Amino acid sequence: MGKTNMTFIDPGIKANSSYHFLFVLENGLLPDIQARCRQHKWTFQQDGAPVRTVHNTTDYLKKEKIDFIEPDVAPKHPRS
Repeated sequence: MGKTNMTFIDPGIKANSSYHFLFVLENGLLPDIQARCRQHKWTFQQDGAPVRTVHNTTDYLKKEKIDFIEPDVAPKHPRS
């Protein structure tokens, strides 16, 4: 299936949960994964960093019916 495209964050941008959710997930990473995995089952795994486990991110994944590993069972990010 390959690798996803890289999504770059502009210098000076604070990668908070809203930015992560809107820019990285909704407009970058997830559309790329969905395009590459059209006919294959896949599970979205996060690294447990707080910016990626807040409710707006998990609510979005649930709303879009994206299979993902829930934050309470995901590996913990080393800085959290």
